[in-house]
Amino acid sequence: MEVIYEDNHLIVVNKAPGEIVQGDKTNDQPLSELVAVYLKEKYHKPGNVFVGVVHRLDRPVGGLVLFAKTSKALGRMNNLFREGKVRKRYLAIVADPPQPAQGRLVNWLKKNEKLNKSFVVDKGSEGSKRAELVYRTVARSERYTLVEVELLTGRHHQIRCQFSALGCPLKGDLKYGAPRPNRDASISLISYRMDFEHPVSKQMISLVAPIPKDALWQAFVPQLETFV
Repeated sequence: MEVIYEDNHLIVVNKAPGEIVQGDKTNDQPLSELVAVYLKEKYHKPGNVFVGVVHRLDRPVGGLVLFAKTSKALGRMNNLFREGKVRKRYLAIVADPPQPAQGRLVNWLKKNEKLNKSFVVDKGSEGSKRAELVYRTVARSERYTLVEVELLTGRHHQIRCQFSALGCPLKGDLKYGAPRPNRDASISLISYRMDFEHPVSKQMISLVAPIPKDALWQAFVPQLETFV
């Protein structure tokens, strides 16, 4: 487990693709429990350790995940997320470059619980929710394009679904139209940057996840450094 940031109230870790943030029916050990073990051992805490799950990432997605170390911080961070005051940016690799190279996507999404998949539907469809994001092309290689995505809403599989509807499924994302899986069963999407006002100190916190060590991701690093 890689800790990116920690203070008395919050801890942010770099989630590996394949890890789950919170317990589910698979009974695999979730990241929240790994964080609790880390805190218990680091600070020699007796009894249970409080770890509040503030938000989640899909299992095949990597990158920044924030947890609260106190109930006070959890409540305040929940409010910040709910009010849209946490700026969340992602990096995605697609085979087909989006057209135009940058823009705003607004769709209405409906989740199919049985399939655990979201679909773009007509505005006003029963059970649908408005989904909005902005994106811009960061870098290109011979076969792939790296795109930065900023979520303006937080819907189920939002980036995956909206980019698939645009004709640009994420590399490795079989569920949303990619032709083949990634070798490690990940999809080429990471929670890359997070900016927010600290819920207690009120200082601005800006965090960046490391780029995956995979050769394709690393090939984009020189262009990404220029872009940032």
